[in-house]
Amino acid sequence: MKLKEKMIDLIKRNRISSTEVADALGKSGVLDDINILAPGQFKVGEVQYIYGHDESNWPIHEQAQDIKEECVLYVDMFDCDNKAAFGDLVAKYLVLYKRAEAVVVNGLMRDNHTLYKERYPIWCKGVTPLGCFNKKVTLKDDTRILMEANRKKFHGGILVCDDTGCTLIRPDQVTEAFYKKLEFIEIQ
Repeated sequence: MKLKEKMIDLIKRNRISSTEVADALGKSGVLDDINILAPGQFKVGEVQYIYGHDESNWPIHEQAQDIKEECVLYVDMFDCDNKAAFGDLVAKYLVLYKRAEAVVVNGLMRDNHTLYKERYPIWCKGVTPLGCFNKKVTLKDDTRILMEANRKKFHGGILVCDDTGCTLIRPDQVTEAFYKKLEFIEIQ
């Protein structure tokens, strides 16, 4: 078993919380203002990174076709002017058909009544009835720079998501030394 798989297994089997992971990371790694939509869930997995931008979720639809099963999908949103990344139809596609372990959106969601009723494992910055447009857009250079930096930070890392929020173990933190910290925090 690879180290990353071992780490995910340890966290999952022992339900090591986002709080405990943040403690093991020296009080860091927490994603600001990201909260669960349907409480009572605990999810952990390898991060796959996708993004939307310029008030469009078209790029999300394109990238979502290639996500891996059991990933924690991190959806980054740029320049979306308080519009939701997507709603219940895309959430259903991601969770039921693409089999994402969880979806974490650095932005807003819509159709919360359905997302809550279906208990989709979604964490986000909040809800709104107003959604992004589904139109093809061109990625601007300044957005590309931000996206590439965030992809490097998230993609291939591990996200631990529970009622308290989400904590990121960056790819460069997936080490034997950190694995031992997680074992130690569990023993306490």
